[in-house]
Order: sequence, then C-alpha cells, then structure tokens
Amino acid sequence: MTTTATKPKHSAAATVTRLLQRQVLPIDGDTDVFRLYVDPEAAVLDADKYEVGSSRAAQDLNSAQMRQSTSTGVSIHPDQILDREALHLPMEQRISFGSYFNAFPASYWRRYTIVTDVTLTLKIEGAGATVTVYRSMANGRSQRVETVTTGSEESSTFVFELPLKPFVDGGWYWYDVVAGEHDVVVRSAEWTAEVPEDRADHGTVDLCITTMNRPDFVAKLIGQLGSTPELRPYLDEVMVMEQGTQLMQDSEFYPAAAEALGDKLRVIVQGNLGGSGGYARGQLESVRKGTATYAMMMDDDVICEPEGIIRSITFGDLARRPTIVGGHMFSIYARTRLHSFGEVITPWRFWWLSAPGVFQDWDFGARNLRSTRWLHKRVDVDYNGWFMCLIPRQVLEEIGLSLPLFLKWDDSEYGLRAKAAGYPTVSLPGAAVWHIPWTDKNDALDWQAYFHQRNRFVAALLHSAYERGGRMVRESLNHQVAHLVSMQYSTVELRLKALEDVLAGPYGLHEMLPGKLAEVNAFRKQFTDAQLQADPDSFPAVRRHKPPRKGKDDSGVPSRKSLLVRAATMPLRQLKSVRPTAQRNPEAEIPAMDAKWYRIARYDSAVVSMPDGTSAALYQRDPEKFRELMKRTVEIHAKFQREWPRLAAEYRAALGDITSPEAWEKTFEPWK
Repeated sequence: MTTTATKPKHSAAATVTRLLQRQVLPIDGDTDVFRLYVDPEAAVLDADKYEVGSSRAAQDLNSAQMRQSTSTGVSIHPDQILDREALHLPMEQRISFGSYFNAFPASYWRRYTIVTDVTLTLKIEGAGATVTVYRSMANGRSQRVETVTTGSEESSTFVFELPLKPFVDGGWYWYDVVAGEHDVVVRSAEWTAEVPEDRADHGTVDLCITTMNRPDFVAKLIGQLGSTPELRPYLDEVMVMEQGTQLMQDSEFYPAAAEALGDKLRVIVQGNLGGSGGYARGQLESVRKGTATYAMMMDDDVICEPEGIIRSITFGDLARRPTIVGGHMFSIYARTRLHSFGEVITPWRFWWLSAPGVFQDWDFGARNLRSTRWLHKRVDVDYNGWFMCLIPRQVLEEIGLSLPLFLKWDDSEYGLRAKAAGYPTVSLPGAAVWHIPWTDKNDALDWQAYFHQRNRFVAALLHSAYERGGRMVRESLNHQVAHLVSMQYSTVELRLKALEDVLAGPYGLHEMLPGKLAEVNAFRKQFTDAQLQADPDSFPAVRRHKPPRKGKDDSGVPSRKSLLVRAATMPLRQLKSVRPTAQRNPEAEIPAMDAKWYRIARYDSAVVSMPDGTSAALYQRDPEKFRELMKRTVEIHAKFQREWPRLAAEYRAALGDITSPEAWEKTFEPWK
C-alpha cells in the first residue's frame, strides 16, 4: 500500500529529487547511544521562559528542574535494531523518532538552504500500525501534522509533503509509530526535496585528520570511515597529518583500516605543528589538489557518526551561499551528553561560550528532544570547533587558511573571518562526533595556557569591534591576579610570555610553530606547581599551622559579598611572610573540583589535584615571586592598553599574508 498524506506540489522549473536525511540506527548496537536515535519515552515539556518570569530565584529553580530526568526507565532491546535503518517494534508499543539523529531540523534548512518543502517517505511492515507526523514551533510546543494507519496491509509506504515555511525561528519535524495487535518493522524513512538541476550532484570532501601519538584512536576512526559504504562516494581523499612519534601505521588496527579505504587514504608525515599546523596542511593540500568541494576538519580522538558527514555535505550543497557546516560534540565518556549545541564569541569580553539560551552538557538520556523547549529554537553560531567542521574549498581559496596558532582559537578565528567575508557557519543538528569534553581537561593551567592567552589576544586584535578590545585587557589582568594568589606561578609566567610574543607582531607566528611547545614545556619545569606527581606519597604529609576556625569546612560556595572581600584582601595577603610549617609540609589537599582561586589563596602551600584525575602538584607561596610577577603583569597590561590600536592595525594588515597558501608552503617546506 502506498499512501500520499498530502498532495505534492510541482514546480514548472525542472527539478531533481535529493536525499537530505535518512533514518539511521546505531552502528555497533551500543545501548548507551540508543536515546540519540529513537525515543520510547513520553514528551514532558518544561516551562516557557515567559511563564517563569524575571525572578532570578524562579529562573534558577526552573533551570534546575529542566535538568531533572524525565526518564521512566523504559528502553528498547538491542535485538530490535535489525540493521542500519530498520527497527522492530513489538505489538502495542510506541516509539518516537523525534530524536537527535532522526528528527529533521527544519528551521536550519529553512534559514540557510534553498529548500522550501520536504518529502518524508516512510516504509512500514506489519498490519494495524499507526504513524503520526509532528512538527514543533520555536517555543518547543508540538503540533500533530498527519496521522495514517497501515490497516490490514503487511507492507505500506507513506509519503508526506511538508512545507518549511512555518520554521522561521525554529522547530523540527519527526514521526512516531505505534504498533497495534501485531509486531511492526519500521523499515526505512527518507527526507527528500526537489531541487534545481544544477544542485543535483553531491559534493565531495577531503577529510583532514590531525594526529599525534594516538595510533589506535585514529586507526579505528579510519577503519570506521572505510567500513561505511554509503560514505565512500562522498570521500575525495582522507588525509591524516601524522605529527607524532607513535605512528598510526604501527597500530594493530591500521592494516584493516588502510585496506578498507584503499587509495582514498593519504598519510602526510610532518613535524609537530599543532592542530592549526596539521589542519592547515590538509587545507593547503585540498586547495592545491582542487578536486574536492569541501575540506572537513576532524579530530583524531573521536568516534564518528558517518551519516553526519553525508548530511553536512548535503546541507553545504544546498546552502544559499557557501557555508561552513559544523557538527556537535558529545562526550565520549557519557555518550548521551551533548557538550554544547552552538558557540559564539562575546564581542565585549571576546571569549567563547555557548550561544544564548543553550544549556551546556545536556543529557539526552535524561530529558529527550521533545521534552526540552530550548532545543527547538534555532541556534545561530559564530564558529564551529574543528573536531568536526566542513569548509567549502571556495571559502579557503578566498579568505585563506588557518592562522599559525599551533592550537586554540584557530577554529573560532576562522569562523569570525568567514563571517566578516559573508560566509556563515551552521552547527547542524544530526551531525556529531563523540569526543573528550573540554571540561575534563587541564588546558587553562598547563602548557596550553600560553596558547590560550596568546591566541585569544591575536584573534581579538584581528576581530574585536572595540577600539581597545573591550574588556580583554582588564579581564586578562584579573585572571593574572587570580593565578598569582593561587600560587600558579608557571601559568602566570606562560601568560606573560604569550603577551610578549603578541607584542612582537604577527610575522613571527609561523617561525614559532615548530619550536614553541618544547620551549614552553622546558620553561615550566622550574616551577613546583607544574611538576605533576601521580604518586600521593611523593608529597610530604599535610599539616596545618592551626585547625580551621570552629572546625568549619571550606568547600562551600562563597557568597558574592564574600568573593568581593576575598578579591580585595587576598592580593595583600600574598605580601606576608610564609608560615614556617608551610615551607615543610603542605597545609591542605584540594581536589580539582574545589581548586578555585578564593579557596587556594587561603593557604601558604597545598597539594592540588588536576582535572583529569591522574596527578597532583604542590603549590607553594613565594612573596618575592609574587611581587616580581605582579609588577610585570601591571606593566605589560598597561602597554597593551596604550598600544592596542597600533597592534590591531598591524595584525589586520598582515592577516592575508600569514594565512596564504604561499606562507604555509614555506612553513611546510622541511617536510615536503
């Protein structure tokens, strides 16, 4: 039986049918990710923000309630997944495909592509089944679009013609299936559109993967890509930029992976030039080769949903103008947790953060898409992280390659640069990888602190709309003071070195790429706060000079008033002499979760654990070092405040030169 739910509309102009998105199910039967593909739970929508009102207490309570799980524990059995597309549904059960990977993100297609109407074609096997198509609005409320039944037919095909016109601010399409007195198989579903003939052919991609000393991870990723037959026609080449000493070719997983990809795999060996050096090499090779429509940046330590690559290419093919198409990042440790749904750069602070209204670390296993109001508003972004990001070759040719930043801020700067040139970035729902979330790393304190500081200032000098970078200089000064009172002297020194290198100008960035990491690591070794120990017995026993006042625990969150008092008094405390006992024994052990400046600053020495849970370091207060670093900190920030306009003009004038293919070719020359 074939049923057309709504009569299709035909255009006078010649068109062809293109597949936009198909129903997919987990590749490996991993039960941890089932909720991202199908949803057996009912929808329990949270409160509208206008119902909550402006009361801060009410908003905080609502935010807490939103994160409360609505899951009842109902689940699907792995045996219900018959293959990549088909799901078995037992009699009298209901399943919703209003999920992250199977709902159709209508508002993104409405806003950024030429598609105006979509067709959903659904194939069902089994009598007595009911199919309902829903749509949502930007405020999360859902509406029934159409309901059909299979009747007594054993095999049914339903076709729904669905307009995108109502999705200007947000909203999704999806479908639910309810089995009657017989088991049902949801065999397949396809979302298609009629597009002009000149958009009939799909583009191809050069997949650019930068790796360093993760041979098994990257070999497994290569194997995953090679074992996905649907993806192969979309791959022009898979380029692996090998920058380490532990090579992918030595992994036990490599031979099978290399055989699966065959001549589409290309391994490029070069020195460690960081993520930006690796990705820039892939970008350069892709531009010079000129056969792929896109280059996709992808991290080496990810688990990929290959369908997301196809969806990104399809979206890019049908975009109104050349568009960067990024994917989302789920946690590789808790696989239903979405790290962030979209990123922006705040103009005044010039700092990256989630877009307005987005909740970080969202658990789809606890509260599904249909129950989460904020997920239905379209989220527009400034950039997408290069853990998965598709860039049209035309954009690379017109605005240049990555900045030579080693790592950090290369992806966000590129998004801002593209935006200024008229090329938007879209973080596309339904395209994603699983990756180690940023919150589980120590990159604000270790050697990466140098690159965070330097590259953020470089990006701000290039793109800040404010004469002196808005809050940049003042906030950097505040962070320096916070690190100083926390006895994190290695971090302070690295951040000062970063600012000195920014002052040296843009044309030294390429020269620093090969050697800066070794220089930074060697410099850090002299500081005790950078000497990490895995063995707890490596540190002297904890001894306090006196017990805490009235035995009070210090792990609570202080009030805003208390924070302001500590911010005013803690720098003055650093000038006092160190307690003799603290020179021999640490005064406290502070876990990473509680290692805030306002807590660390109360001690003269402390053992502080690292966020990854593998090690700890000894922090020791040094009044003389504090005075020296504070003096240098004040001086260099005053210099930035004075010279910002000159520096900004210098960096902006040099941008085209230092991101050009010719500049990068000189940097890569030793490894060509």
